[in-house]
Amino acid sequence: MKDQNIIPCPNCGTVVNVYRNPFLTVDIIIRMTRGTVVLIERKNPPYGWALPGGFVDYGESLETAAWREAREETGLEVEDLEQFRAYSDPKRDPRHHTVSVVFTGVGKGTPKAADDAKRVRVFRLEELPANLAFDHAKILADYFDLQAKA
Repeated sequence: MKDQNIIPCPNCGTVVNVYRNPFLTVDIIIRMTRGTVVLIERKNPPYGWALPGGFVDYGESLETAAWREAREETGLEVEDLEQFRAYSDPKRDPRHHTVSVVFTGVGKGTPKAADDAKRVRVFRLEELPANLAFDHAKILADYFDLQAKA
């Protein structure tokens, strides 16, 4: 079949139209002090340093997903959670098309790597690693540009 969205049902063989949609994710820019952000080093591909974040579970709000992902990957509780921007370039994740709603917030506690995080570290703008995963270099550039104008 030419159109990859038209496939036979595996149970009855009836041809059905499958709607493909991007996966919904959240990323969190966690500040520990002014001018710093928390990044995780990813355990799994794609490797590199990244903002804490992940997929939104079915039945979960974006805010709840952001709090959960921050806690799972960094051990931090996030206060003053605010929506920053959404990023939707189909090429932002090499695995599949994702749309990320990015949040900002203030981290409380001591960062500790867990879940998908191999390491966690607090970086200043001038220390950001070169090997940022996904489109996180763009997200952080947008964030720090906005902070500089404030």
